[in-house]
Formats: sequence, C-alpha cells, structure tokens
Amino acid sequence: MKISRRGLLRDGGVFLVGATVGGLSLSLPSNSVQASAGKQDVIEVPWPYKKLNPEAVAENAYHGYYKGACCYGSFNSIIEELRKEIGAPYAMIPTSMMIFGEGGIAGISSTCGALNGAAAAIFLITGNIEKEKRKVAFSIIRELFHWYEQTPMPYYRPPKPKYEIIKSISHSTLCHASVSNWCKTAKLKAFSKERSERCGWLTGSVAKYTVELLNANAEGNFKAIHKLSKDVESCRSCHDEGSALENTRGMMDCGGCHFRAPSQHPKT
Repeated sequence: MKISRRGLLRDGGVFLVGATVGGLSLSLPSNSVQASAGKQDVIEVPWPYKKLNPEAVAENAYHGYYKGACCYGSFNSIIEELRKEIGAPYAMIPTSMMIFGEGGIAGISSTCGALNGAAAAIFLITGNIEKEKRKVAFSIIRELFHWYEQTPMPYYRPPKPKYEIIKSISHSTLCHASVSNWCKTAKLKAFSKERSERCGWLTGSVAKYTVELLNANAEGNFKAIHKLSKDVESCRSCHDEGSALENTRGMMDCGGCHFRAPSQHPKT
C-alpha cells in the first residue's frame, strides 16, 4: 500500500503496515495490532529507542518548561530528541497535548507535571499492553518517582539560569508538597519568578534522570536503586494490601503530607 505525505498528515499520523512514504519503508513492530476491521493499524507500545544525551534533553526540557510548562517540557524533550534520532513514529506525536499536566494537572497540584510527562514517555518506550509485560516500565517509573522524593532537587542546573536555585527534598511526588517544601526551604513564595525558575530546573532534572534510566535499560543495565523508606514500609504494613487495616494503597513517601515521627501516630 502506498500513501502520500499529504494523506499521511491528513489521517492524523497513523502509520500503516508496509506503508512507503517517499521511498522510505516503515516497518512496524511485530506487536502492532489492528484497531478494528476495516481500520488502519495502530502502533502499539513499546516504540523503538536510541540512547540519548541526558544533558541535551535536560536543556530542552528546561526551555520547554517556559513554553508549555512542566509536563510538556519533560515529555516533549524526550520525544523531540527521538524524532531526530529515529523519525517515525515519533514524528507525528502532538506533544502539546501534554500541556494539560501543568501545575500538577491543570493547576490542581496533584502529581508533579514533570513526572507525569516523563512517565508517559517511559511507558511509550518500555511499556506493553499485556499486564505481565509491564513490569520493566513500572520498575523504571517507580525508580524515577522514588528518586524524585528522596533526592535534593533540582538535580540539573541550566547553562544560563535566570536565578540561582536552592535545593530541597520534596518527600513527595505531589506538586503541592514539592513546591511547598521548596518554598519553606528557600523562603520564597509559590508564585514568585524564582519558584517558576525552580520548576524549570526541576523539569530538566526529571527529563535528564529519565533518559539516564532509559539509556541504562537500553544497555541492559537498569537497576532500581531507590527503595521505599523504612517509614513507608512501616505504614504499608498496617494500611496497604494484605494488612490488618487495608484501608489505603500506594508507595508514596507518607511523610510528604502526613506525620513522620512514630510518636505522632494516632493510637489505634
């Protein structure tokens, strides 16, 4: 089957099995599945990957933050580099769709947008529609999230920053807690230009570490090094799956929002 470039763009960038565009053969992964009878094939995850330069991606993410905020910045920086290295199918992703994640999703301050965008990129590259084959993607995403909680951030400094930024440990993957903890440490306000610059550095930091993890995975050397803290394990022993209470779920650092010291724990 042949399809013109104009037709390819018109049809929303869906690539066909065996399609030839300008003499370039597009071979789809063997796990591509047909969406439904009579419709074009969908390119299922995982998509191809080539090792990227973490510093280049980080700087792209930093500038992307000022263009479309945190979620867009982290996602676009990775996809844009893969467009250069691989081309299709990355060339047709409308990365601006990730602007929704700004400020913890439309300013709600839930999951940090930089993490949200990075997790989407990780799953696109290493994920799988089959539940049993998602373990690698989930392991990489969890490593990224635990690293974010436990590491003095920002991890990356742009070559030409607008301000110098103080580091802080978020103890949370939530935008709200991450920003609040930094504001307390830096003694600056949440809507200050310095806080915005901090989130630009943070976006670059998350994109950089994400690429380092993806590169390690591509080399067969990925290993999660950030584990759940003893405090979190203690909380999970009473509250998570299979526990006596089993009244919640999760792997986030509880101390980001809840009490940390055992003496503060309410009597049961």
